[in-house]
Amino acid sequence: MKCPFCGHQDTQVKDSRPSEDGATIRRRRYCPECDSRFTTFERVQLRELMVIKKNGDRRIFDRDKIVRSMDIALRKRPVNLEEVEHAINKIVKTLETQGDAEIPASRIGELVMDALKKLDKVAYVRYASVYTNFREARDFEDFVEQMDES
Repeated sequence: MKCPFCGHQDTQVKDSRPSEDGATIRRRRYCPECDSRFTTFERVQLRELMVIKKNGDRRIFDRDKIVRSMDIALRKRPVNLEEVEHAINKIVKTLETQGDAEIPASRIGELVMDALKKLDKVAYVRYASVYTNFREARDFEDFVEQMDES
């Protein structure tokens, strides 16, 4: 593993342990060149997934895009970070264990919406406003009314 501080190629693992949810391995590393310490996380990837966009373009699945979109929706909300990480891991596992390696972007959006609905209603509405492309205030009102009914 390359040192993020000095770029030295030969870092050493000082400590490894499973993360709280057991889905990742947390490693403390040491660089003998600059005496820096840093942490890395290792995840299992079951298979390579391709995302099919609305316009037909294909992109390699990027877990970090889910992380960023949920982070934006949950900004300044009182939600436990471990719960968010668990929800993201569940989404990724669902995608990796389904039968098809090509996933419509809309499927990912639905899974994120479902997870946010369980985590925080405000974040759910924030995400939905972008995902479902609300055009005017009435769209928000209709969405919230439907949410309250379900």
